[in-house]
Amino acid sequence: MITVLDYGAGNVRSVVNAIEKLGGKIKSVKKPSDILDAQKLLFPGVGNYENMIKILHEKNYIHPLQEYLKADQPFFGICLGMQALFEGSEEDFSGNESLGVFKGIVKRFKTRLAVPHIGWNGVNLKKDSPVFNGIATDTKFYFVHSYHIVPEDSSVVLTTTHYDYEFVSSVQKGNIIGTQFHPEKSGNSGIKMLENFIYQKDLKSRHKVDIKGKGLSKRIVACLDVRANDNGDLVVTKGDQYDVREKGDVRNLGKPVELARRYYEEGADEITFLNITGFRDFPLKDMPMIDVLEKTSKNVFVPLTIGGGIRDYTDSNGKSYTALDVATQYFRSGADKISIGSDAVYIAEEYLKTGKKSGKSSIEQISRVYGNQAVVISIDPKRVYVHSPDEAKKHHVIKTDFPGPDNEAYCWYQCTVQGGRTTRDLDAVALAKACQDLGAGEILLNCIDKDGTNSGFDLELINAVKAAVSIPVIASSGAGCEDHFAEVFEKTSAEAALAAGIFHRKEVQIQSVKSYLAGRNIEIRAVE
Repeated sequence: MITVLDYGAGNVRSVVNAIEKLGGKIKSVKKPSDILDAQKLLFPGVGNYENMIKILHEKNYIHPLQEYLKADQPFFGICLGMQALFEGSEEDFSGNESLGVFKGIVKRFKTRLAVPHIGWNGVNLKKDSPVFNGIATDTKFYFVHSYHIVPEDSSVVLTTTHYDYEFVSSVQKGNIIGTQFHPEKSGNSGIKMLENFIYQKDLKSRHKVDIKGKGLSKRIVACLDVRANDNGDLVVTKGDQYDVREKGDVRNLGKPVELARRYYEEGADEITFLNITGFRDFPLKDMPMIDVLEKTSKNVFVPLTIGGGIRDYTDSNGKSYTALDVATQYFRSGADKISIGSDAVYIAEEYLKTGKKSGKSSIEQISRVYGNQAVVISIDPKRVYVHSPDEAKKHHVIKTDFPGPDNEAYCWYQCTVQGGRTTRDLDAVALAKACQDLGAGEILLNCIDKDGTNSGFDLELINAVKAAVSIPVIASSGAGCEDHFAEVFEKTSAEAALAAGIFHRKEVQIQSVKSYLAGRNIEIRAVE
């Protein structure tokens, strides 16, 4: 029996699915005494530290947790669940008491690299632990965080990880274990780690394990555009410059749940669902993508992102929902990140016009509750050619190696909304910077000119945006072969690359992309 402390924030469903897949039974904490009654306690913390500690106090969980931990009862804290073991965090300005079981504090990354630290990274084992039994020496785990622990007592350090510098990525003292990475999102190796926690009788027993981690991998992301076809069935489709119809019918490239599982098994590092149908008439609990996420998360243990429809709306019954309500339902259904597209443009336009944060935008609200690592901004720009920078003084203009139709030597990238159908007087660089200021943690950078062309990513666009922001960027649009993935990682500092149609049609296999990248000495996560 595994007791799960679900305080109501983020994706806990994946942890529950993993435990149930392993044959464990779940009991959820409903009242403070449930903590003290637990045989083994698992605390998957997700989101914002200050918000987490506030909720723990409101629910009167702090003192039972401290009592449970001081008795050295079996405990596994994930991400914020581990950070809560320490005395406080630079992310918390409330003054609320943390658990303080271990001496030390949680500090924000101070690095030249992108923050949040998102992706698959290795760990260096500092002492033996049965939770790592059966895990390969070169295993990588999935991280998504902006803060890391700085313990005062080095004896509690279980692993460290390198991200520009060495930081503590997991701790153990007796039966108390915590990881900064997410085992439930780390494929078979992460599931094995949870299995060891569930079934190992003595977590203090010493088993010789040798794990020496490698660096951060470049991520390969499989993207599934999902919409209802003319018969009302949900299908994965793909457009040519956003036109998803072929001979009058919606292209049907497979069922979303089945395709997502295939990509997981083939080695995709993340899976993104983009809902390109409105689905605005449904009550929130009945939204079709909720069912897709719930079913996918039962068998897919890598990060899931959901985009489309993350906005305020009113259903057919007249009930209104906020964008935060929609995001919350998606997180509770199995999503790890949400992606905001057209609405991000409108939000950024208002912010740039006033120069003030309202605190009410979906970007601000969702990142405040769930952390900025949970908010991805999907940017859909197209090139506008000009003969000189003076023709577009308001915008970020670059000198291009690919002149325009009238031999224009410069261009800027105009943002679009409504699936690329409407342009706005805002450029992609300005949008990315504004959304970062408002609390976004990652950019999904598309390019309408490249979409469906199989001619490679727009490297000039990617470099322009990467130079302007300090958050990770996922390159998208244009991949047609393995070399295009190598090119984007060798010629830009993008952290990830996304593809859709070439994977759906099996023109390029994820495994072949990773093998090709490894042959070019580009760090990747090996397919398990």
